Amino acid sequence: MTLPDDRTLTEAGLPPAAKGRVLLIACGALAREILDLKAANGWDHLDLTCLPAKYHLWPDRITVAVEETVARHRDAYDGIFVAYADCGTGGQLFEKCKELGVEMIEGPHCYSFLEGNSAFAERAEEEMGAFYLTDFLVRQFDAFVWKPMGLDRHPELRDMYFGNYDRLVYQAQTDDPALDEKARDCAGRLGLRYERRFTGYGDLKTVLAAL
Repeated sequence: MTLPDDRTLTEAGLPPAAKGRVLLIACGALAREILDLKAANGWDHLDLTCLPAKYHLWPDRITVAVEETVARHRDAYDGIFVAYADCGTGGQLFEKCKELGVEMIEGPHCYSFLEGNSAFAERAEEEMGAFYLTDFLVRQFDAFVWKPMGLDRHPELRDMYFGNYDRLVYQAQTDDPALDEKARDCAGRLGLRYERRFTGYGDLKTVLAAL
């Protein structure tokens, strides 16, 4: 199943749950990657519902939305897994998942677990000036970066926002020349040196395989 770039799975599209099934509550920015992993590995016991990817612009909404979604579906599934890392919630999501008795992805954000938390941590000091994009964010650069920051209306703000960055790192989940070209253009628009790094699915694949 392929999702359009500007849509995520909704709960209305969930199949009837059955014994032995696990529900993934995921960020909409990971929908395509999770569906690709499900298809490639035959993980038919995993169902997926996604919260809006734009919650990353308002991370205070993530914890409440996860709690509400767990409450709605807990009785229908043998297990629930939250496909978020901390993602700007300041530890609130971790504490809420602990309270609810559900697991989540380890790490500070998707840039870390998509590269692999250990590998990302090893690079952290030397990449203090890195701005990261994933496949999703390259596709949705205007909607999630350029316009929310007002750069479409006030391009002169670019240096104020990105003056302390020295590079744009594209963490590629797939080998797609068109995305590579678009990511390179994003770096140019931000006035940053471009670096592409193929990460694949990193720890996301590992944690889903364990389910």
